[in-house]
Amino acid sequence: MKYEIIGNTMPAVEVSFDSAGESMFTQSGGMAWMSEGVKMDTNTRGGVLKGLGRMFAGESMFMATYTAQRPGASVAFSATFPGEIMAIDLAKSGGMICQKGAFLAAEDSVKLQTLLTKTISSGLFGGEGFVLQGLSGNGIAFLEVDGNKVVKSLAPGETIFVDTGNVVAFQSSVRYEIETVKGVKNIFLGGEGLFLTKLTGPGDVVLQTQNIGEFAGKIANLIPSKN
Repeated sequence: MKYEIIGNTMPAVEVSFDSAGESMFTQSGGMAWMSEGVKMDTNTRGGVLKGLGRMFAGESMFMATYTAQRPGASVAFSATFPGEIMAIDLAKSGGMICQKGAFLAAEDSVKLQTLLTKTISSGLFGGEGFVLQGLSGNGIAFLEVDGNKVVKSLAPGETIFVDTGNVVAFQSSVRYEIETVKGVKNIFLGGEGLFLTKLTGPGDVVLQTQNIGEFAGKIANLIPSKN
């Protein structure tokens, strides 16, 4: 399998298959275009319960698998928001944990699973609901990044505090917690809300410069009311 990331503002990744039988999977509606010689199959990928778990993680219940029927066939997957597409080789990086909406597509050898957050506070206030998504196995996975990506390599015990909407993914070795913003003035006047995501190394953390939740809130404020 070969791939090329195309475009800058609204990128897509085009995958070219080397041989028949190779396949990629994505959430329902993730495909942008495909050539002849590609077969599409829509299913829950692992059963109804796993499909429901993906729904709680912010993804679609059904997944679409695209399988090459001949060498040279290709399929492309596009981003849903201006930003970047990031390729992760899981054989090198190990397991990754992603926020909801970050997963775009992956090779069929990649395992996508729903993960419960470790604490209720992380689920309620972490911006990712009660679940995150885990990526493991051998193969390439593609993640959507809103805005531009920033990768931080945390040493053992090193900590970074992040606005919850700016977290894309982190290695499974990174500890994930939610902390309350300290100080009454910071809470009410700082503009960051009540909580921040606390990530502690060792491991890599992928951040994004655009917080789509804040962006959507600003757009909503500009919509005229019926009154």
